[in-house]
Amino acid sequence: MPLALCLAVTVSPGRTGEQLHVCKESEYHYEYTACDSSGSRWRVAVPHTPGLCTGLPDPVRGTECSFSCKAGEFLEMQTQMCRPCAEGTYSLGTGVRFDEWDEVPHGFANVATNMEVDDSFGDVAENCTASTWVPLGDYVASNTDECMATLMYAVSLKQSGTVTFEYIYPDSSIVFEFFVQNDQCQPTVEESRWMRTTEKGWEFHSVELSRGNNVLYWRTTAFSVWSKVPKPVLVRNIGITGVAFTSECFPCKPGTFAPAAGSAACQPCPADTFSGKGATACQPCDPETYAEPGSGSCKPRPPCTDKDFFYTHTACDADGETQLMYKWAEPKICSEELPQAAQLPPSGIKTRCPPCNPGFAKGNGSTCQPCPYGSYSNGSACLSCPEGTEPALGLEYKWWNVLPPNMETTVLSGINFEYKGIAGWEVAGDYIYTAAGASDSDFMILTLVVPGFSPPSPVLEDTESREVARITFVFETLCSVGCELYFMVGVNSRTNTPVETWTGSTGKQSYTYLVEKNATMSFTWAFQRTPYHEAGRRFTSDVAKLYSINVTNVQGGVASFCRRCAPQPTGSCAPCSPGSAVDPSSGTCQPCPSGTYLRSHPSDGTPTCHPCGPGTCSNQAIVVPPDITGARAAVSSQPISLGDYLLGVTTSSVLDNIVSPPELFPPGHPDLPDIIFFFRSNDMTQPCSGGRATTIRLRCDPLHLGTGTLAVPRWGGDTGDPEGGFTWPRHLLLSGLGTSLGCFALETPLSQCQCPSLLGVILAVPSKCPEGTCDGCTFHFLWVTAEGCPRCSSFHHRPIVGACIGGVQKTTYVWREPRLCHGGDALPPQVIQACRSMDFWLKVGISTGTCVAVLLAALAAYFWKKTQKLEYKYSKLVMDAVARESDATSPDSCAIMEGEDAEDELLFATEMSLFGKFKALTAKFPHHRMAPGLNFPTPQRMPDGFDSVPLKTSSSSTKQEL
Repeated sequence: MPLALCLAVTVSPGRTGEQLHVCKESEYHYEYTACDSSGSRWRVAVPHTPGLCTGLPDPVRGTECSFSCKAGEFLEMQTQMCRPCAEGTYSLGTGVRFDEWDEVPHGFANVATNMEVDDSFGDVAENCTASTWVPLGDYVASNTDECMATLMYAVSLKQSGTVTFEYIYPDSSIVFEFFVQNDQCQPTVEESRWMRTTEKGWEFHSVELSRGNNVLYWRTTAFSVWSKVPKPVLVRNIGITGVAFTSECFPCKPGTFAPAAGSAACQPCPADTFSGKGATACQPCDPETYAEPGSGSCKPRPPCTDKDFFYTHTACDADGETQLMYKWAEPKICSEELPQAAQLPPSGIKTRCPPCNPGFAKGNGSTCQPCPYGSYSNGSACLSCPEGTEPALGLEYKWWNVLPPNMETTVLSGINFEYKGIAGWEVAGDYIYTAAGASDSDFMILTLVVPGFSPPSPVLEDTESREVARITFVFETLCSVGCELYFMVGVNSRTNTPVETWTGSTGKQSYTYLVEKNATMSFTWAFQRTPYHEAGRRFTSDVAKLYSINVTNVQGGVASFCRRCAPQPTGSCAPCSPGSAVDPSSGTCQPCPSGTYLRSHPSDGTPTCHPCGPGTCSNQAIVVPPDITGARAAVSSQPISLGDYLLGVTTSSVLDNIVSPPELFPPGHPDLPDIIFFFRSNDMTQPCSGGRATTIRLRCDPLHLGTGTLAVPRWGGDTGDPEGGFTWPRHLLLSGLGTSLGCFALETPLSQCQCPSLLGVILAVPSKCPEGTCDGCTFHFLWVTAEGCPRCSSFHHRPIVGACIGGVQKTTYVWREPRLCHGGDALPPQVIQACRSMDFWLKVGISTGTCVAVLLAALAAYFWKKTQKLEYKYSKLVMDAVARESDATSPDSCAIMEGEDAEDELLFATEMSLFGKFKALTAKFPHHRMAPGLNFPTPQRMPDGFDSVPLKTSSSSTKQEL
């Protein structure tokens, strides 16, 4: 596509009509036109002064719009090629850098707004016009009030790039955010918006930028904390890549230099040197002058004073002595050669070194070494903790001859917040104190790092007190101005958070901080003499002193004393004596109670008392010799352990996941099950990852007696264990084992239980597994012995009683069949006793029966006669009652004399029922009455001996029921 270029020539007044000369190279420069839609552009010549000359070079096609040079190079427009920067200059290639902040650079916007709304009813909102970012030479500082200050820069990128800058953000009282927006005011990098506070001076931050328009924002807002002014945020060395090409290199600023061509950055001059703009090297200062790092000029040295040196103590020498000496404060900027300059005092005399700190002791040399784990020390010698106690691990520093290895000290500049690499605290024997810094506004930093904590008992998250450890220190500050001592805590190498601040002079006091999180912690003490920056040292006599530091429950620490073991110890206590274990309730060593034993295999963790297995009991006596002697004992040079300890004795076929299948052996007696001994070995091989196990079935057989040897068929020869890598002996002969069953095939003597005595046994292996094992890991044996039978008692025999012959009877005792006992009680002897025959007892029975029959007959006759008499009396009364009803007059009563014949025959008008007879029988006794339904009078005995019965005259009283 043809390109039409319109050149407008402006003719200067006074030069009209003059002939313009041809432009020289020094009178014009080249520029690129804007990129078109295809990404192309043209290079054109543009005069420095329009209308001064003519005959400019024709336009030529330029490089692609995405073309750029590397860092340290620039684009030469004449040839359109990249060239390296000359010495003393630098370039970013496709970027720009802002490292000089004498004023806000061109292109930046610096604004401040008030976050509070003026409601026109209260106080007028604060004026934030002056609360902007302030350029301070090498960096720009944020505001420190509650206004919102924003530093903005807009840039158009031809390709994707980055923005980088260095910053110091020491105070969390200021909210610092950095973000990027596109041309639609939409944030592009949200995750890096909020900046993190810094700990060690300047930190580097980088954010990716997209192609096109990007607006960069640095924004701060302060909040009042503790009614003090927060420290500002500092930003420097802002660099942006991805912009259009750079056609020139930038000269190094004063105090920096670029020694070689093609530099991407300039280096700062070291201390006591200086440089001007565009320097290729730094020049040294004169002896009577000095310069701080990165200075553009030198300053005259002031005379030294007593503020320019400090005292310290040397490390202990081979003789155990230390010496007081003085050092010049770093950096040394004073001159001791000037008139009235102070001189460095001479060193003091040598004195004895202080003792080691608790938990330490002197080794072979003069240095203090930590005591090994399980011991404690007061600083003189390491002693082992008594049994049942554990070392109280921690860190305790109260002697300051040398700085402990887990502590470090440095100085942080109060101006640019850079670490200066010099010591800020010095040891002084009884305490450690702040030395003189480069200026009174410097921060003297002391840091103690603790890798973690090991509390004696686990700390639950839901408890009210979650104390994991605590740090206690004794300190003092001596100040003539407003000095400040900060105590800060950092977690997992993150930002230090101030937890306490002391201002001005304080007396000697103690402070304790509770640690509630088990993590790597850093404890930092920062002392600043004054927040105002002034040249020189005026307040070096203002110091902070630390006398002692004590941290508890430190992981990997040392101990100054031993404590009782915790109920649930997380560490290991000093081992108890054999047969004793730590009591969880008291934390002391207590002997294992009866029925338990001490189990101390490494896989079991802390040795504790475990209950004996079923059928076993505790016994501290060693009943099995460690080896077996005898003529036939040396049968193998590589013994194999089948069981290290006895698990238990039971009649069940399963114990602790060990199975003894009963079908492997012939069945025993149904009424007497086999007693099975379960053993386990700790020897592990590839096929037996859980160790070997052995089961021994003890079966009763009273016929197997004797004291012979014990033979165990081997699993060897051509049937050896191909995976275990061993061969068993043909016969494992065990002799002299009459004291305990536990000695069977055991490499380790058993002392946990007392087993029954065995005088002689016969061992059998399973018929299905003739080698004694079916899998090579679990071995099964059958012991058939009389010693395996229960001890004989009265349960195992029965009596046989003989017949009574001639008044004599014999009782004989015999064993129950089949006999399933051995030893114990013998059969009782035969019992002979007097007895009586059956004829005697038959006669006695007949005589007694006859007597009883006669007695019963007599009683029956008596009661019959008595009944007849009562019937007569009753019938006579009835007849008299009937007669009175027919007569007009009748006697009031009638009586029957005793002794009248009751056997006369009577003629009854009406026959009495059986019930009436019983009623009449009861009427004989005076205290009984007749039933109300019969209305018979009750007879009464008169004084003359007759029975009197009152009669009623009313005819209605007579009942016909009879």
